Amino acid sequence: QVQLVESGGGLVQAGGSLRLSCAASGSIFSINVMGWYRQAPGKQRDLVATSGSSTKYADSVKGRFTISRDNAKNTVYLQMNNLKPEDTAVYYCYAIINARRYWGQGTQVTVSS
Repeated sequence: QVQLVESGGGLVQAGGSLRLSCAASGSIFSINVMGWYRQAPGKQRDLVATSGSSTKYADSVKGRFTISRDNAKNTVYLQMNNLKPEDTAVYYCYAIINARRYWGQGTQVTVSS
């Protein structure tokens, strides 16, 4: 079985920073993509950033968020700087592992104004 475990969410003031982590564990033979989505209350789940053959960011986070991976640890990170109230959401890690998509449990990020 494969699991994704997230950490690093919390409450921060506007302009502050947070770093999310997501570690994959279990029977892992290959990881093609790791990334992050987020879902605000009453809204759909949207892509934030991905790291695979290329790195992609949502336009709303470009220049503020940075995705990185530690392949030796099967871990993906999301460094979030200059956070804004509109970044408030549940952040979900996802990964394509062994040709299947997996999701983390989600971690709450709340940005106060």
